[in-house]
Order: sequence, then structure tokens, then C-alpha cells
Amino acid sequence: MGFRWTSPLMQVIAVGVVCFCCPGMYNALNGIGGGGQVDSKVGQNANVALYTCFAIFGLLAGAIHNKLGPKWTIFIGCTFYCLYAGSFLAYNHHKTSWFSILAGGLLGVGAGMLWTAQGAMMMAYPTEQEKGKFIAIFWAVFNSGGVVGSIVPLVINYNEAETGPLGDSTYIAFMTIMAVGTFVALTLAPPSKVVRDNGDKIKIQEFPTWTGEVAAVLKLFLDWRMIVLIPMFLSSNWFYSYQFTTVNGWFSIRTQALNGILYWGSQIIGSYGFSQLLDYQGVNRRTRGLWGLAIITIAFIITWTGGIFFQKNFKLGDPLAHTDFKATSSYIGPLFLYLFYGLNDAAWQTYCYWLMGALSNDVTVLSRYSGFYKCIQSSGAAIAWRINAVGTPYMTELIICFALLVASVPGAAFLANRLEDYTSEDTSTIEHHHHEKSDEKHEVEA
Repeated sequence: MGFRWTSPLMQVIAVGVVCFCCPGMYNALNGIGGGGQVDSKVGQNANVALYTCFAIFGLLAGAIHNKLGPKWTIFIGCTFYCLYAGSFLAYNHHKTSWFSILAGGLLGVGAGMLWTAQGAMMMAYPTEQEKGKFIAIFWAVFNSGGVVGSIVPLVINYNEAETGPLGDSTYIAFMTIMAVGTFVALTLAPPSKVVRDNGDKIKIQEFPTWTGEVAAVLKLFLDWRMIVLIPMFLSSNWFYSYQFTTVNGWFSIRTQALNGILYWGSQIIGSYGFSQLLDYQGVNRRTRGLWGLAIITIAFIITWTGGIFFQKNFKLGDPLAHTDFKATSSYIGPLFLYLFYGLNDAAWQTYCYWLMGALSNDVTVLSRYSGFYKCIQSSGAAIAWRINAVGTPYMTELIICFALLVASVPGAAFLANRLEDYTSEDTSTIEHHHHEKSDEKHEVEA
């Protein structure tokens, strides 16, 4: 049908560009460790405030999205990203952390709105057979932001072998890109205008009332499908504080930036490769779900076991060695470890979204699922950043991360084993369907 701005693919790419500019730059900034400051507690405490507010507003943002639509929900959410980056620019001159903590809390509000709307679009707009593909496309565009955002400090600090705070020019570059993404959000089309290539429109429930919407969100805490996924949701960002501050903090500033390029670049590969399996039509959806879970379980066990051996090299209180990629050959091992940390993260989150996307095709329902996911995910991240900020032994941090990932597997397997090949369009529950295949179409009978 040619280029259509209102096609599902273009809309998902557009929100990917928004996330390239805003969360992508945030990830690059956060991935350097401590928001680019030598005193990592500034970034750590800002992130505690951020993820605490993110958890609260992530849950509420489904109702906001269902009322305002993706354009205004995402635009409002994006406005806080520039403020967050600007708070570290201000810290360079005034050395007071309260502004960064306040900006972190406000960003949590904005991020809850942005990511809830984004998740609903990414899961609801594709057809049943393309959900993994759309997640991978979004993830590729979004994480290209982390790659580009990591190139900026690498180029600016390339000749700096020591560690130190990012300069004003780096923060200004981040803020400029974030501002561009904020205004791109205004180009997003309402779901009612989005039409698939086959002529189908996106399914949208009529907005009930604010009371009804909040009640529908709260009912998710009684939904067995969400309950069994809570450990998986909780673990999905828990490891960021450990990887970005503890692990990446061991390196020089330019090496931290290079690690960021590898981490976010590997996410593109990880999500794309994993989506191919999740969308493979040679077997049913239940089988794909179980195969996918088995693969990522094996992958994270191997990766985090490697992380244990790396972590034995240093502990809390040791003088920072600031390993540098140009100064030592010992960087090769940590390089691959950090790369595989990124691959694992992408596959884990791709799987979370794919599972939720298998439960409904309704953008209204999926916005609630997305908000619930971000609420639980951010609750875990807030706790993890606080654990990191109070000086928990590094190996203890690692073991907690590893244990949470292992604890996620039974619930995910329980749900994956009950997936059906088709999602009923008139209910958000998993029901048993009898599928009769004709030469021209599938008929689903409840």
C-alpha cells in the first residue's frame, strides 16, 4: 500500500524515534554511571526517586493514555527528560544534589506516561503473527539512541584516560537531542486513525469513567496472568544499577562510553534475533513461548556465571583501577561480558512484551498491561538503586540479581504453557478455542 504515516509500522517506528531521543539518551547518560558524575551517589539517589515515581505513575498512566491518547501522553512524558539531563549540567556548577533528585522524581512521572503509551502501541498495532517483529523494530530504533548517546561522550572524552565528570558540552548535546524527540511525539496519530494494510483498524475500548478505568487497572493485581509474571517484571530492570554503576564504574570514562555502545548495540541484535523465534510460524505459540523461555534462561545462567568470575576481581572499598580499553589487554573479557549483559536484557524484555501481547489485541487493555509491567519493573529498579546507593557488597548485589532472574522462570513457564494461537478480540482473558482452518481463513470458536 506504499508509505502511510498512519500505518502501524510507521507509528511504531515514530515512537521508536521518540524513545531514541529521550529514553535512549537517558540510557546512555545513565549507563556511564552516576549520570556522568564522579560522585555516583548523585545519580543513584536521583534514580531512586525516578523509579519510585515511575512505579506509581506507571500504574496510573494506563488510564491517562486511554483518555488522552498516545500523542499527548508521550509528549507530556518527554518534557521531563531535558530537565533530568539539565540537572546534572547544573550540578557541574553548583554541586547540590537536590535538583537532580527532584528532576529524577519528575522524570519518573514522565517516563511512566511515555513507556505505558509506547508499550500499548507496540503490542496492539501489529497483527498476531508480527508482534515479535514490531517489538524488535522498536527496540532497534530505541537502542540506537543508546549507541549514539554513548558515542557522544566517547568522542568528547576520547583522550581522557582517567575518570571524571562529563563536561557541559556533553550534557547540552543530550538535552538538544531530547528536545527533538519531545516534538516528534506531536506527530503521532491517534489509534482510531491507525489502519493495518489489510484494512483492519486497531481495537479500542470506549473509555468508561476515571473510576472505571482505575478499577480496571487495580483488578490486574487479581489477574493470575499478571500475578505469575510479577517476578519476571520485577527482575527486568533490577540489574541496571549493578551493571551501570558497579560493573561499568570500574572503567575509565572513555571506556564506560565504549561499554555503553557495546551494551546498547548488542540489544539491537538480541531483540531482533530473539523476535525471529517468537514469530516463527512453523510451530504454535505455546511452543514458541516455551522454547524462547528455555533459550533466555540458559543464556542468562551462562552470562551471570561469567559475571561471578569477573566480580571476584574487585570488591566494595577497593581503590578503583579504572580499567581502560587503550591501556590494558585485560579489557577483552569484560568487553564480552558487558556485551552479553546487553543481549540478555534485550531478550528478557522482548519476551515480557511478547507474552503480554499474546494476551490481547486491544490497545486499551494493553495500555493497562504495559502500565502494570512498568509499575512492577520500576518498583524493583527503585529498590535495586537504593541497595546500590547504601553500599551493599558487590557480590551480594550480583547474587540478588541472579536469584531474581531464576525466580522468574516458573511463573513465565506457567503462563507460556497456557498460550493459545489466537487471541479473542472480545475479551482479554485466555480462553480455550477450537481452531478450524479453511483454505481462505481461520475461524475461531470460543
